[in-house]
Amino acid sequence: MKPINWKVIAQEGEARAGILQTRRSVIETPVFMPVGTQGTVKGVRYEWLESELDARIILGNTYHLFLRPGAEIIRELGGLHKFSTWNRSLLTDSGGFQVFSLTDLRKLTEEGVEFRSHIDGSKKFLSPEISMEVQAALGSEIVMVFDECPPGDAGFDKTKKSLEMTARWAKRSKDRFNELQNDGADTGFLSEPSAVAGGFGASSEKFVAEIYPPATADGSDLSGQQALFGIIQGAGHLELRKQSLDLTTEIGFDGYAIGGLSVGEEKSVMYDVIEFLAPQMPGDAPRYLMGVGTPEDLIEAVTRGVDMFDCVMPTRNGRTGGAFTSRGKINIRNAKFARDSEPLDSECPCSVCRRYSRAYLRHLYQTGEMLAAILISHHNLAFFLDLMQKVRDAIKFGAFSGFRKEFLEKLKENTPADV
Repeated sequence: MKPINWKVIAQEGEARAGILQTRRSVIETPVFMPVGTQGTVKGVRYEWLESELDARIILGNTYHLFLRPGAEIIRELGGLHKFSTWNRSLLTDSGGFQVFSLTDLRKLTEEGVEFRSHIDGSKKFLSPEISMEVQAALGSEIVMVFDECPPGDAGFDKTKKSLEMTARWAKRSKDRFNELQNDGADTGFLSEPSAVAGGFGASSEKFVAEIYPPATADGSDLSGQQALFGIIQGAGHLELRKQSLDLTTEIGFDGYAIGGLSVGEEKSVMYDVIEFLAPQMPGDAPRYLMGVGTPEDLIEAVTRGVDMFDCVMPTRNGRTGGAFTSRGKINIRNAKFARDSEPLDSECPCSVCRRYSRAYLRHLYQTGEMLAAILISHHNLAFFLDLMQKVRDAIKFGAFSGFRKEFLEKLKENTPADV
């Protein structure tokens, strides 16, 4: 029995539409996963994510939850699902990216990473084994191996050394992960994966039944355990990306992620890496591009064969007045919106755009009302999730190429002054 089911149901060029079935959710791909860094998607209630936005999977951040409130407290309270009341799927990162961004506060060895907490300066230690233990306590559906993330402009030799360590850490991660699954340490384990409120609705079950054989459509062939994804590193060096891919697939994982992009390199470098790498990744497993990105990035990565995405951009921009629209990004702080009675995006069906004007949202922002960040964050997530729905539909109908061209052209309509 497997922790996940995965199937490609339509393809146009390298772009793929698929179904990812976890113990808690049926997830249509390509999918954008909202980021819930500290057990919450900033400014957005789970009720909204579940109902109007219909997010089937969100992220949790191992580094932040490891520091506060701590893995043991979350375990005592039944895992991150029970602690936060999120009953759909969770993906947790390994903590590697956050630790390695603390360049001046960490010490790297083969064993792991010693670092100082950004909260109180206390010494902490993360290793592949500890990361797996924390993620078992969190009880996420998808666990990420512990990796080292070098800078996007890292030299060849430094990157090669880094990816080789990542491969060794990936093997250690898998070994400890398997031990924890066998020991029953996963707080999110389900003996009957299909019987979860909020994850498998009647419409989802009917849809999946049309894709999978009867024995698997209801999730009865799922193990109820966590899935483990490997991470491919190599910065902008294509030769090293291939080496990392080979080392990672040799170990074998339930899915594969492209790490170490959108960390300062030129956008053309990122696209070249994805175009080179994604088609060579296993076709029978989900492909996840970590920490990316803008609406344009999502479209370009789907074109090159990526299935899963996450990024803090929708809520981070929402907190600073930045709104993503079908005609490009706007900044609601701009004085030109003071008397603008139009919605953020006339093509967006979200509840914010159906009710509130740009002028009102600007007023909220200018007066320091927290509702401004809440409403714009809500809209931004709705925009990203709706975009992925349109992408999926376009791939299924063989119309993705035309959709991509039209969407990218419309994005350019707003001038730089609006951003």
